[in-house]
Amino acid sequence: MKYLKQFGIIIFISFIGEVLNKLLPLPVPASIYGLVILFVLLCCGLVKLSDVKETSVFLIEIMPLMFIPAAVGLLESWGVIKGNLIPYLIMTVVSTIVVMVVAGLATQLVSRIGGEKNV
Repeated sequence: MKYLKQFGIIIFISFIGEVLNKLLPLPVPASIYGLVILFVLLCCGLVKLSDVKETSVFLIEIMPLMFIPAAVGLLESWGVIKGNLIPYLIMTVVSTIVVMVVAGLATQLVSRIGGEKNV
């Protein structure tokens, strides 16, 4: 029952993100709205970490399975992709490096800020 409650909280927050996506004329995905809402609720203490922790860990653990449908879709589109394979590979490598660098820098920044508060 605990998992259903936790999953319900996550789904409800995701639903609010979907509603915001439809109402606000901004080019922001609904999932980002949901993540920001959950982050704010966790920071304010309106949602406790224990209210979503176990289900969140489970969802992160099964995340690789969520990429299977996208991979199958790529295989079905091979005829279109084949002609532009080199540009796609270059974009993939460059964007992966950029994401890794930005994530690393953001992590270092958050660690420094967190470390200064504890001193």
